[in-house]
Amino acid sequence: MKEHSIIGAKILQGKENIFLKAGAVIAQSHHEKYNGKGYPKGLSGKEIPLYARIVAVADVFDALTSNRPYKKAWDFDKALQLLIAEKGEHFDPQIVEYFIQNIDEIKTIYAKFQDD
Repeated sequence: MKEHSIIGAKILQGKENIFLKAGAVIAQSHHEKYNGKGYPKGLSGKEIPLYARIVAVADVFDALTSNRPYKKAWDFDKALQLLIAEKGEHFDPQIVEYFIQNIDEIKTIYAKFQDD
């Protein structure tokens, strides 16, 4: 499981398209944690590329609020509370604050894409 970030980065590396280049950075680093306890490199704080710090918040929030074969979706507020609780540990505190500052727009997007 922990190798998927490296495999994804390798697939996207070397591409000239700026979006694919960004995708390679995100793929490799989106499981790094702000406190340095993530993977694959154990990067911390601002060592983690900005794209990956942003995607980490969105990825975890989406994973928590989505049904999966192995778990039921969490409700919006419970997932938000986890993001807040993990500020400075798992997530960049500033990115979580931006998420909170834009919560109305996030709720609109969340409602739009809910599974029936």
